[in-house]
Amino acid sequence: MLVLELLLLIFVLVVGLSIVWSTLQTGISPMMSSGKACRAMLAAGNNPVDGPLVDLGCGWGTLVIALAREHPRHQVIGYELSWFPWLVSLIRKYSLRLDNLTIYRKDFTKADFSKASILFCYLFPEGMVALHEKLQRELFQDILIVSNTFALPSCQPITVTRLNDVYHTPVYVYEWRSTCSW
Repeated sequence: MLVLELLLLIFVLVVGLSIVWSTLQTGISPMMSSGKACRAMLAAGNNPVDGPLVDLGCGWGTLVIALAREHPRHQVIGYELSWFPWLVSLIRKYSLRLDNLTIYRKDFTKADFSKASILFCYLFPEGMVALHEKLQRELFQDILIVSNTFALPSCQPITVTRLNDVYHTPVYVYEWRSTCSW
């Protein structure tokens, strides 16, 4: 029994250290969207046009799994840097047999959004700045952006939904290019 306990302790330490390491790299720990936020984000992106639905920083898979289940005929893509949350999301994808879902262990700032129809995010202020800079540099088509909690700098949302939770969490919806100042 001691060997099993030792292996479990090592596993917990490796997972914990990996999350601390990725938190130091990115500036934020992997966070799950609440159920209310997830439902509000799904509702905001309920009418996707052709093109993948992309979750930037999909973490533990809460939203990206819900997107893949809600839109089985659309390609859904998730990006996550932290290896353990990425692995959990991957296991969930395969256990639910979501063939329309691809999850990359990759920095979203190095991804190509040119074919995406909607970007979903629950980032942090610096992550939203990085997203805004990437969009200004690389994205030249209209796209819908749905953001949990954090606003896109220098952009006017087309809607802001306040959740009925303790923080009155905002969910922002943007139409890129038509509402953003350059």
